[in-house]
Amino acid sequence: MGKGKADKPLVWLKGEVKTPPFSAAARIEAGYLLRLVQRGHTLALPHARPMPVIGARCQELRINDEAGTFRILYRADPDAVVILDVFKKKTQQTPQAVIDACRRRLRDYDRLTSDEERTS
Repeated sequence: MGKGKADKPLVWLKGEVKTPPFSAAARIEAGYLLRLVQRGHTLALPHARPMPVIGARCQELRINDEAGTFRILYRADPDAVVILDVFKKKTQQTPQAVIDACRRRLRDYDRLTSDEERTS
């Protein structure tokens, strides 16, 4: 990315990255990967994978830690990185309840931001 271009802001709809439960190393890794996304990079395995089941431009960051495996679900919008959820992964598949909640959060966020644009 070119010099002078600002990082996209992070919009946290749910979750946070903190120690604990993340170790300091996992927290730093999560911050580094999110910064890459903020700068417009598209991440791939092993760090991230697409999550089209949630929506377009949605990804799952994969953070492996001594305390377990964490996931950060996000959508890379043109003007922001929208954080949908942060959770400790306990099963092979992402739980359907998490997927449904992320879809709902995105729907609400999109409705709210489009309402703001109309009134501006």
